Parts: sequence; structure tokens; C-alpha cells
Amino acid sequence: MALELALEKWSGKVSTVIIGATKNEGGSRAHTLKIGGEKTLPFLFQEGEMPNKPEIAFEILDIAPNDWPESLLKPFADVINNPLDWAEKCVKEYKARAICLRLVGAHPDFGDKTPEVEAKLVKDILKKIDVPLIILGCGDSAKDNLVLPACSEAASGERCLIGSAVQDNYKTITAAVAADGHSIVAESPIDINIAKQLNILISDMSLSLERIVIDPTIGALGYGLEYAYSIMERARLAGLSGDKTVAVPFICFVGNEAWRTKEAKVEDNSEQGIVWEVITATALIQAGADLLVMRHPKAIEKVNNYIDKLMKGL
Repeated sequence: MALELALEKWSGKVSTVIIGATKNEGGSRAHTLKIGGEKTLPFLFQEGEMPNKPEIAFEILDIAPNDWPESLLKPFADVINNPLDWAEKCVKEYKARAICLRLVGAHPDFGDKTPEVEAKLVKDILKKIDVPLIILGCGDSAKDNLVLPACSEAASGERCLIGSAVQDNYKTITAAVAADGHSIVAESPIDINIAKQLNILISDMSLSLERIVIDPTIGALGYGLEYAYSIMERARLAGLSGDKTVAVPFICFVGNEAWRTKEAKVEDNSEQGIVWEVITATALIQAGADLLVMRHPKAIEKVNNYIDKLMKGL
């Protein structure tokens, strides 16, 4: 007797978020990124559509990092002190489809760069490269409330993804993002209820759910990956079941988490950090990650190949 495959039917759909604006859309990007849009769990094509593949953005900093191991610094050794050249190398040499700029230098403890300086850097990067841009603050809520609105205005019309909005500072950042035509990263501390609440608060400020991306604050392999996976899975199941407040794409900052583990910093094994980043990324893709922010070119190449095979049903 032949067995029939049990297929799940979902009533909900993950919203589609577009990052980047082409010349025809009022921006200057060569292409856009579409993330989300799923009507099923990851890669279960027999159950529903998954129109957009998971995308990867290269992460760069506005200052030279002081905590990256040698194996991670090596691919960018000639550009690490210049974010403009760093961004250009990622695009030209490593074929980056998007760049994620983290404004670490704005933090009061790491340079305290002014909003004007960071806004100028955003403008210069947008002139230097033509791929979609993600802009992240320094993590200090008070400073981000000053820096991110300035950067949002500097990138007006380019439909960037800007974050992170948290419960302490979402109002200022949401207002700026809404005014300048961008989308927003809503950060919640591995908690589906807080993620839902924050999305509601942001959407109540007239920024539609189609312009919100959830950062579930993931953990790397060996550092909370399983828990992050379960929270993402619960949120995605709720979204596909009809809860529109969590039916939005996920962004996962894989590089930031993977490369700060002690295992990734073992210098007598330069490949271990790459492996740590790859395994973290591939696990989160299966949990529903739509956009990965990664660091090492070799890790990104391997994960892109993995995504391509999954999208072909291999």
C-alpha cells in the first residue's frame, strides 16, 4: 500500500520586504532584494510557495574592528581602515549583493562620532557602491536616536533597511524611517511576545508590517542556537497560521555572533571560525531566516551554495 505524504495547509503568508530602490524607483541601486513572501515553512515546496531565497549581506564597520581574529581580518587587511574601500571590495571582489554598515564608531566608548559624520559616511558609501544598504546603529539607544535619523535622511529614497528599533527607542527611529521611505529592523530579546508587541507598536505609528523585519537576537552554534531556532520556528508557525503581527521576515546577524565565540578565535585553526559561521547560518536558514548578515567571504560562499541547492530542491 502506497503511503501519501502528509501536507500542511497554511492560512497565513509572510510579508515581502523590499530593500533598495533602483533608478526607476527613485533610488540609485543596481538591483533590489526581496525577502520573505513564504507560504510554507523553509523549503517545503510541496506545501506552499517560497518565492524569494534567503539573502546574505556582507557586514562592514565604520571603524577598524579591534576584536576580530586574524583569520577574519585577513581577507580585508588592505581595506580594514577605510569603510568605503571595504564596501567596494565586498561588492567588486566578493560579489556582495548587499552591504550592512554597522556604525560602531558612533558609540560613546568607541569614538563617539557625530550624526553628521556618520550621515556623510552613509552618503559616500551609497555613491561608492550600487547594492542595497543596511544601516545599523552602535547599540547605545540614546546615541542611535541621534545618529540613525540623520543617516535615514542622508539615504532618503534608497529604501534602506535601518535598525535596530528596540522598546526604548522605537518611536524616534520609526518616525525617521517612515518619513524617508525605508524599512526597519525590530529587535527583540529572543521572545516571541516582545517581538509581537514591538511590531504592533511600530505599525501603530503608520509604518506598515510590509516594512518591518524581525531581529530575534540569535545565538551562535554552542551559544544558544537551539533556543533561538525554537523561538524563530514558533514565530514563523504563528505567522503562517494567520498572526500577521509576526508574519514578517527574519534578519539574523550571524557573523557578529559566530565570530565572537572562543572557538572561532582559535588561531592555530584558521578554518574553524569559518565553519562556525557556516553551521550557524545554515541552521538558522532552516529556522526561517530570510536575511543573513555575515562576515567571512569563504563562509558566505559556502552558505550561498547551500541556499542555491535548497532552492533547487536538492
